Amino acid sequence: MLKPFYQQELTEAGCDEAGRGCLAGPVFAAAVVLSKDFYHPLLNDSKQVSEKHRNELRKIIEAEAIAYSIASIDNNEVDRINILKASFKAMHFAISTLKKKPELLLIDGNRFIAYKKIPHRCIIKGDAIYASIAAASILAKTCRDEYMLRLHDEFPHYAWHSNKGYGTVKHRSAIEQYGPCKYHRRSFRLLPEQAGMF
Repeated sequence: MLKPFYQQELTEAGCDEAGRGCLAGPVFAAAVVLSKDFYHPLLNDSKQVSEKHRNELRKIIEAEAIAYSIASIDNNEVDRINILKASFKAMHFAISTLKKKPELLLIDGNRFIAYKKIPHRCIIKGDAIYASIAAASILAKTCRDEYMLRLHDEFPHYAWHSNKGYGTVKHRSAIEQYGPCKYHRRSFRLLPEQAGMF
């Protein structure tokens, strides 16, 4: 069962990203402030929740969260500054647009670049421990998946409707056949035999 909060005194925001390991598309991040008594039996790390339940949870979180915000950094910026910095930048954008200012940030993972003077805690597998991080993981994942479905309509041969930009066999085969498109991350190893591809 997820913990409702890290501590009781300060307003917490949980933060997580989606799409860090993808070969194409943006990286998304979300920041969520939940009430201390927020509870939903389906809420968990987005990777442990079915697509149907993720979409249900998204509506509930958006309706019941004290505050939430979602941001993204596109593939060109990912290539320019690297994926780790892009993930942090997306989190910073999401935090900066929260309607309620957090006093403590709970970050999924083991690294983070501090945002202004707000203290933070990095929590490995935090999306399976704290409700606010799990909620952020749901919002980041569902919003990114929705975005990749729109990109799929533009480039259907990469099968982004099913792989969402991850390096599946079908996705890599399509890159081999058609080459990369404008949404691919050129700084990533798209294919093993990448030399001379561009």
